[in-house]
Amino acid sequence: MEALKERIRREGKNLGSGILKVDSFINHQVDPALMLAVGGALAAHFGALGITKVLTAEISGIAPALTTALALGIPVVYGRKTKPITMPKDIFIQSAPSHTKGQEIHLMVSPEFLGQEDKVLIIDDFLATGHTIMALVRLAQDAGAEVIGVGAVIEKSFEGGRAELEKMGLRVRSLAVIEKMTDDEIIFAEGVSP
Repeated sequence: MEALKERIRREGKNLGSGILKVDSFINHQVDPALMLAVGGALAAHFGALGITKVLTAEISGIAPALTTALALGIPVVYGRKTKPITMPKDIFIQSAPSHTKGQEIHLMVSPEFLGQEDKVLIIDDFLATGHTIMALVRLAQDAGAEVIGVGAVIEKSFEGGRAELEKMGLRVRSLAVIEKMTDDEIIFAEGVSP
């Protein structure tokens, strides 16, 4: 997606330690038109696979997951980081280290919304080490659901998450794959995740 890459080049900021700030269009302020295009591209790639639910992590994954689910005409479920009083006592819960928060996060899903009849597509804003996505995979597996694939808006290939997911037999699609980040430039990989 050239429009996405252009936004990353123009507005993305390398904060060091592998952190890419894209708050102006994905993580804090969301560009709805760009997210509709992102969701359409991910839905086009995975659309013929019989997916019944899109699963993501709150909060940054919700925008691309919602637009993907909208394009597929299916519900989106997100792993909550805190348990509200409306959630049942027995839930699915997994944890993962958060690169941007610098601590372990917990993701929770109610069994009301994810079960063994579901074929799940996991969507997230970033694929870096893959820890958060792997926690989502474990949540889906705990529910007895089948994980069909993983879609990411931005992948930082130098952090190795794709290899871990592919070892699990998962189909992975990223819309912008970053090979290297320096203080002055963001270098995109060519020919990855066509």
